[in-house]
Amino acid sequence: MKLRWDEITHVTKADPAKDLPPDLGVLDRTDAVMVGGSDGVTVENTLDTIRAIKRRFPEKPVLQEPYSSSHVSTNTMEAADCLAVPAVYNGDREHFVGKHVDIFTEVGSKPEELLGTGLPVLGDLIASKGLDAVSQMTNEIVGEGYVVQNPASTAADVTGADEPYTGEEVAGAALATEAFYGFPVFYLEYSGTYGGPDDVEAAATHLDDTVLLYGGGIDGERRTREILDAGADAVVVGDCFHDDPASFLETIPS
Repeated sequence: MKLRWDEITHVTKADPAKDLPPDLGVLDRTDAVMVGGSDGVTVENTLDTIRAIKRRFPEKPVLQEPYSSSHVSTNTMEAADCLAVPAVYNGDREHFVGKHVDIFTEVGSKPEELLGTGLPVLGDLIASKGLDAVSQMTNEIVGEGYVVQNPASTAADVTGADEPYTGEEVAGAALATEAFYGFPVFYLEYSGTYGGPDDVEAAATHLDDTVLLYGGGIDGERRTREILDAGADAVVVGDCFHDDPASFLETIPS
């Protein structure tokens, strides 16, 4: 499924380590679902979460956002519509360069496992048709320029993001995302706290083609509207989806 970002203003973040709401019907009006988390995530609970959502809403876009290559398998990639891989600018090397090398090493070294049997393999090298298959699969990988702005969060602890960026640094990261790295997504993550519109405005100034996502502290339509009006393309809502489905429904723009 090709994502139509111009049609997405509300993304639900489903954490595989948390229980889903008893009634997944609350996802009816969200535009897309992102599956991933910072703690307690496994390939098994990731797959269970993706499949549960796809069973209820087979046409709704579902992205897997792994924090480790160990969360990715043939089954998760087949179940999800794409793989969203964060590059955490203010994190440590492992969560910028290292993670990407790990994932592509996994993809490139095990084509028969990831892509089915029968691919032509010569020793440790993938023959040309195998490389074509790997290349086609990696078209489903979406790179995210990522800034973690809550140093007290689990996401910051996992990624080594000890210091939040200033507004000027957020703007610079957004510019690098679009003009240098060419990632299709720039993600401002406040992880449970509300950061307000200032960083969104700073980032939006430098983004024309790149999608701007904001996550953190969205607990109702007022904050959703404030962030969208500041220039974000979509809000990402996670905590209240798991903890308070009634409040979650209020975050969806009318």
